[in-house]
Amino acid sequence: MILALDTSSAIAVAVLSPAGEVLARRSEFNPRGHSELLSGLIESALEEAGAARTDVARIVVGTGPAPFTGLRVGLMTARTLGHVWGVPVEGVCSLDALGASAAGEVTAVADARRKEVYWATYRDGVRVSGPAVSAPGEVPVVGSVVGRGALLYPEAFPGAVDGDPDPALLVAVAARLRAAGEDLGTEPLYLRRPDVHGVPGA
Repeated sequence: MILALDTSSAIAVAVLSPAGEVLARRSEFNPRGHSELLSGLIESALEEAGAARTDVARIVVGTGPAPFTGLRVGLMTARTLGHVWGVPVEGVCSLDALGASAAGEVTAVADARRKEVYWATYRDGVRVSGPAVSAPGEVPVVGSVVGRGALLYPEAFPGAVDGDPDPALLVAVAARLRAAGEDLGTEPLYLRRPDVHGVPGA
């Protein structure tokens, strides 16, 4: 089975069969609850799918872009489980799941805080540009707009549709990229330096 997770927006988990059938899903939007909630959601999804840890043959994780803390929790959890269970861990840009959620041209948008958004554009599920971070009004929008972050700026993204990255779609993207021989590393996509609290030496 395949365990997929993403913490770039909602805390989301999916368990899929080797054929790609979704056997269980769990998702909760809690910007400060990643550390407390993720392991429980994984356990619950595995239980619903009737899967033991030894049944997991691959882990797919969203690599962002996203704010530092939540993204780090997801990536460290995936890497740790992969190491303990002895299975490969593959990373996929989280926005790719939003881009794969609709046909045609799509602009995927996520909240980057600081009055900015993360974005990427897609054509039939394949990324054309991005990921990048910009002010909302500077995003080169094409086609429909999807993503929770877009709803924060309706003047820049009129008609945007809500959405968080679906871990199950990350699995489909990972399979396509793997078949094309592309790298599926798990380095995080922060796109900018983490917030610094305090002044060194103060």
